[in-house]
Amino acid sequence: MAAKTQDFSKTINEMIAAMPMDMSAFQDGFKTYASFGEKMSKVALEAAEKSTEISTKWTKDTLSKMSDVTVARDEPTDYTKAMTDFASAQAEMSAETMAAFAEVAKKVQMETVELMLAAGKDMSEDMTAAAKKATNDMTAATKKATAAAK
Repeated sequence: MAAKTQDFSKTINEMIAAMPMDMSAFQDGFKTYASFGEKMSKVALEAAEKSTEISTKWTKDTLSKMSDVTVARDEPTDYTKAMTDFASAQAEMSAETMAAFAEVAKKVQMETVELMLAAGKDMSEDMTAAAKKATNDMTAATKKATAAAK
């Protein structure tokens, strides 16, 4: 006498059908992540634009000061004075430029921290809502399955 193996495929399919899967939680999570990416990109692009403006200004100012150095002079000491003036102006411009870059970096850092905190809060809320909905759906499905079994 051969033993007959029970086919569980129908039972498994019924169990899977009884446990609903709501994709809206995944969609909300994706939207939150996409919004975060958009905001971070905006911060990065603004920083790049501001950094480019600072670099361009520094280059223009340096070239302007260089034109003063290249002027022909009557006395040899005038060349020394021109070079000294250029070096002094360059040191001052470099300090101002570094301070400007530091301000950009500080702004990026503050905005990034704010975005990270907001994104963490949003993602936590999304996960809590998804877990609550999944629990409610599972409870309802279990009650339905239990009622059907009676």
